[in-house]
Amino acid sequence: MRDDPGFKPPPYPYDRLDELKPLADHHEGGIVDCSIGTPIDPPPDQVIKALASSGMERSYPPSIGTPAFRENVAAWAFRSFGCEIDPDSQIAAAVGTKEFVAGLPQWMKLRNPNRDTVLYPAVSYPSYEMGATLAGCRSVAVPVDENWSIQLDEVSEEDRSRALLLWVNTPGNPAGGLDDLDAVAAWGRRHGIPVFSDECYCEFTWEGPPRTILSSGAEGVVSVHSLSKRSNLAGVRVGFYAGDSEIVDYLREVRKHAGFMVPGPAQAAAVAALSDQGHVEQQRETYWNRLNRLSKLISNMGVDAPLPEGGFYLWVPAPGGDAWAFVEHLLVEVGLLASPGEFYGPSGAGYVRIAAVQTDDRIELLEQRLGMR
Repeated sequence: MRDDPGFKPPPYPYDRLDELKPLADHHEGGIVDCSIGTPIDPPPDQVIKALASSGMERSYPPSIGTPAFRENVAAWAFRSFGCEIDPDSQIAAAVGTKEFVAGLPQWMKLRNPNRDTVLYPAVSYPSYEMGATLAGCRSVAVPVDENWSIQLDEVSEEDRSRALLLWVNTPGNPAGGLDDLDAVAAWGRRHGIPVFSDECYCEFTWEGPPRTILSSGAEGVVSVHSLSKRSNLAGVRVGFYAGDSEIVDYLREVRKHAGFMVPGPAQAAAVAALSDQGHVEQQRETYWNRLNRLSKLISNMGVDAPLPEGGFYLWVPAPGGDAWAFVEHLLVEVGLLASPGEFYGPSGAGYVRIAAVQTDDRIELLEQRLGMR
């Protein structure tokens, strides 16, 4: 009898682009990589200063976050959304948020072993599905509508009865859609399904004010946030989750046992970042300008590139529905690297995602190559 080969990790999506990058080699100035949402702009000076001078390098930091960190999260949430959340019982730190997304199904399965299904939007960040896979759970992609909003009425009775948790993402990555989070929270409460709302792009909402699932109360819901996008701190790895006190307390204790800790200097930097909204407003303007420039660039190539309702990605229909061919075309014509939509689920096939994360001079280089300058 042959041994079960066990789990074999699939290729990491963005590694699949490496073999295409030489297609841009003939362009002077090289490739302009818009495939990954990696912030390119510098963090505020006061954040770097706090990171360097915290004096918190020696001792182990609190796994749940320092009191100053949690209090500043609560103050930020009140300023941003008018939500009151208790820093002592409803907030905890995360090491960025990708590890939280990928690890959550495992921890929730231990809490509720009779359920085995993770629900998530059909067009979304691949870590929602991968987190389910790593926990040995079923992953069920919930359809989205023409505006890329999740359609919870499409969830079957069987999937509801087996659901361990539901992920939503507003504004959505990659398509920039906005969900009705009050309705999502009500659906979760009605069916007894915890809802986790990934809101790391909330401050880059272009249609209306920023939104959070906590606006309808914390019962049965948890919001998840990162400072990677709002404050250009992806390399520091600091985020947080907040909401239902029973769920948050459970996760805090599990993660404490597992040794998840945001480094002390990173927490000090986060306090400085959360205390300042000015740099976020500046970053909003920067991303909006870049989105407009990239949209015009793609339009000048004869392809419609609509602006998103939120986030800093263009979600562009590929000519003829062939996303990989369009990725190659962009590399050959202007040296721009985009991501094919299938990275974000089979329902994303036929689209490409373009991240507005290159500096103005790099975007100008693309415009020059197309004769727009």
